[in-house]
Amino acid sequence: MQLSEIATIQAGYPFRGKIPEVAKGEVVVIQMRDIVDGQIIQWPACARTTLRSKRDTDWLKPGDLLVAARGSHYYAVQVDSHEENQAVAAPHFFVVRVQKESILPAYLGWLINQRPCQRYLEQNAEGTLTKSIRRNVLGSLPIAVPTLERQRNLVGLVDALQQERVLLHRQLENNLALQSALAADLLSTSPGRIDRNGIIKGTKK
Repeated sequence: MQLSEIATIQAGYPFRGKIPEVAKGEVVVIQMRDIVDGQIIQWPACARTTLRSKRDTDWLKPGDLLVAARGSHYYAVQVDSHEENQAVAAPHFFVVRVQKESILPAYLGWLINQRPCQRYLEQNAEGTLTKSIRRNVLGSLPIAVPTLERQRNLVGLVDALQQERVLLHRQLENNLALQSALAADLLSTSPGRIDRNGIIKGTKK
């Protein structure tokens, strides 16, 4: 089964040139710089703007997937929820909206991010300096659709692994901070000690 058989694929909002930022604009624009680790939309960092015409604008909805159309990693990130403002994606994204009840957006996003799908997109990307993928390439991406129960189990497992990853990262940071504190304590109490600015103190001339 191909992606185009289970979802619609549209390009991001067609801004002409640079996106005009308006401090109190009523529309939120998600750009590639607003995605953290290719997984999370950093809503507070998103630019705001105003659109000349809102008619026929297809606003982002929870469950939509934003797939990067250019770069070295064609990641997919799910739109979870956002502020009361209406939101659109920048042109460098494809907006994928699932049309089948037999597939979970969270599962589909996870699958697109896995190595087999990424390899397919990389092999079919075009360009020399900056690679990009066409909509028909993304639409022809092979998709496996297991049962909903298995999809839910996979999504639950992935969430658990990500939480474990966060905890391990925090533990590593704490361990490094402890080692740094121990070293600083030793150096501050020894002859020729090093202060916080990295300057050696107490040496004899």
